[in-house]
Amino acid sequence: MSTTPLLPDSLLLNGREFRYDDIRRYPANSPVDLNGYEAKVLDFCRQWLNGAQEFGLRTSGSTGKPQLVTMRRRQLAASARRTGDYFDLGPGDRMLVCLNCEFVGGMMMLVRGLELNLHLTIVEPHADPLALLPITAQFDFASFVPLQLREVLAHNQAARLNRMKAILVGGATVESSLEKEIQLLKVPVYLTYGMTETASHIALRRLNGPAVTPFYQVLPGIHIGQDARGCLTVRADVTDDRLVTTNDRVRLLDAHTFEWLGRADFVINSGGVKVQAEKVEQVLEVALAELGLPNRRTFVAGRPDARLGEQVTAFLEGAPLPEAQAKKLLALLGERLERYERPRELVYVPRFRTTASGKLDRLSTVRSIAAPRPDEQRP
Repeated sequence: MSTTPLLPDSLLLNGREFRYDDIRRYPANSPVDLNGYEAKVLDFCRQWLNGAQEFGLRTSGSTGKPQLVTMRRRQLAASARRTGDYFDLGPGDRMLVCLNCEFVGGMMMLVRGLELNLHLTIVEPHADPLALLPITAQFDFASFVPLQLREVLAHNQAARLNRMKAILVGGATVESSLEKEIQLLKVPVYLTYGMTETASHIALRRLNGPAVTPFYQVLPGIHIGQDARGCLTVRADVTDDRLVTTNDRVRLLDAHTFEWLGRADFVINSGGVKVQAEKVEQVLEVALAELGLPNRRTFVAGRPDARLGEQVTAFLEGAPLPEAQAKKLLALLGERLERYERPRELVYVPRFRTTASGKLDRLSTVRSIAAPRPDEQRP
C-alpha cells in the first residue's frame, strides 16, 4: 500500500531548519546571527512563498558587464515544472542546493524545490559541498559547477552521487579529464545549456552511460532556430514567448537537437580566417594533459596584430612552463591544428580574472595585459 509523501513545510539552510510559515514573515523572528548569504536566500524564498510576480536576476557577466534581468514568476515556474517532468521529480524527493543562489543556476534550484514541493537542503557555495553535510544526508537531485563535481569525486563520494536520480553540471566548461571521471558514475549526469534570459537550462547533453552524446537535446516545449550568424535563437514560455537571440554559434541537427560550436564573440579573425577559440582550447587542454598538466587553467583569445589583425594566443595561468615543455606544447598544437588555428604565442598570467559568479572573465584578463612580456614564448 503506497502512502502519499508529506509535503515539506521547512527547509535546511547551512544546517539550520527554517519553517516556511516563519520564512513568509521574514525578517520577523529570524535569527540574529544570519550571514549575508543566508539572508539573501531567505529573502528570495519569502518573496516566492508570498506570491511575488517579478524577480530581478543578475547575469553572470562572463561575456560582458553583468546586467539586471527582470523575470516573471510564470517563466521561472514553467522552467521548474519542465525540469521536474523531465527528471520525474516530485513531493518527497530531496534536493541539494549548493550553487550560488544569487545567480540563475542556484536560484532556479530554489524555485524547483518550492514549486515541486521537494525537500530542500541548501549549503553556501563551497568547493566540496558534501563535506559540509552529515555522511547520512542523501539526495535525489543536485546541480554542481565542474569544480564542485571534481572535488566531490576527489573525496571518494561517488557512492553518494550514484544514489541520485540525476545530476546537472554547468556554469563552466567540463574539461576532458573530468568528463573521463564522470564515465565511472552510474547516476545520469547532464551538461546544461541555458542562461539567465531563459530561466536556466533549456537543453541538456548526457555525459555518461549508454545515452552519452556530443549533442544537446532541447526540453519539450522549447523552440529553437538560428539567426544570420548561425547563432541559436530560443522561444518558449520560459522566455515569456519572446525570441531570445544568443551569441552561441550552433549546428542544428533537427528541430530539437544542436551541436554547440562556440561563442560568436570568441571568434578570432586572423588574417581573414575565422578561428573558433573554443576549438583550439579543446586541443590545448588535451595537449597539456599529455604533458602532465591536466588541471592547468587556460583559454585562447585574439590579440592585436599589425599583419593579421588578430593573432591566436594561448593564455596560461600561473608560472611559465620550462622552455623544453613549452616547445613540446607548441609542437603538439602545430601537429593537431590548422595553420591559422595555431597559437602564435603563450602568454602567462599569474591569476586569471573572474566575474562575480566565479566564471572566467576572458575579456578583462586579456585587457589586463598591455603588451607582450619577456616571459611570453613564441613558436
